[in-house]
Amino acid sequence: MKIMIVTDAWDPQVNGVVRTLKNTRKELEAMGHVVDMLTPQEFSTLPCPTYPDIRLSLFPGARVRRRIEDYAPDALHIATEGPLGMSARAHAKRRGIPFTTAYHTRFPEYVKARFAIPLSWTYVFLRWFHDPSHAVMAPTPVVVNDLKKYGFTNVVLWSRGVDLDIFKMQEVNKLNTEPPIFLYVGRVAVEKNVDAFLNLELPGSKWVAGDGPAMARIKQAYPEINYLGVLNQTQLAEVYASASVFVFPSKTDTFGLVLLEAMACGCPVAAYPVTGPLDVIGDSAAGALDEDLQAACLRALSIPRATARAHAENFSWRAATQQFVDHLRPLPEADEGTMRPNEYKPHSL
Repeated sequence: MKIMIVTDAWDPQVNGVVRTLKNTRKELEAMGHVVDMLTPQEFSTLPCPTYPDIRLSLFPGARVRRRIEDYAPDALHIATEGPLGMSARAHAKRRGIPFTTAYHTRFPEYVKARFAIPLSWTYVFLRWFHDPSHAVMAPTPVVVNDLKKYGFTNVVLWSRGVDLDIFKMQEVNKLNTEPPIFLYVGRVAVEKNVDAFLNLELPGSKWVAGDGPAMARIKQAYPEINYLGVLNQTQLAEVYASASVFVFPSKTDTFGLVLLEAMACGCPVAAYPVTGPLDVIGDSAAGALDEDLQAACLRALSIPRATARAHAENFSWRAATQQFVDHLRPLPEADEGTMRPNEYKPHSL
């Protein structure tokens, strides 16, 4: 099947959305599908206000329309609600092309944290955007139920996985500081609640890997913390394997791929009992969830590394990608090779 995925999140961004889409494309191609990614790399862009790492495509409508028509996919998936996603949605609506969408991040919560805009306002926009979608793919059962509570009627589950060959247990010492070593990996931004981790009174040492709009403030406020920049997956796996506990302070993530990555490397998790950690860790022994994050960190020190790894092995990208394929809406064949109004003729399967 020829699949087109339209996304506003792509290189050089380093985040869970980009990693999810890259791994999904890899698995789709391994399963025999042909995948075309429509990304901001094909457009002139400008930095997103307050978040310059995100590039917003400028006036993409005409090119998005041509790309979809020229590629003539068998299934169209719109991954994000940005300029490219909006343009693809508008074209699909005009031509009567069925499509699917995804809900990757708690966008309303992020907007509220950054701009104090009420959640209800942003959810009105999201319902409008996703309502024509054949299926809105959400990463966890909790998020599926949350969206239904906000009036979404077409939500389905699309889980996540981890590359168990890259993220693995290994004997390395990339973080040569006083043990125990507590590690945060991810965007350094207000919605990630990194301060909640850095303010904890913990033994040993703390590390932060990643970057983001709050990094300059964080470094100034916490000069005693050890900092790493953005790492590739091989480097990141070595860092996870060197840490004693992975600390996940976010209360707004929908899943948290870094949770799986850390556990796959044998690093137990400490987190709040919220969406993401609850779905990934649940009542397993692979992590410690507590409203008192310090208590969770200290409890996680006693979790065997093999226990964390064993739990991560329950998550595969192949299974997650099969879910994705099952939710796709193949485009309708035109009768006798002719185009009817509001009907799109794809390449044959």
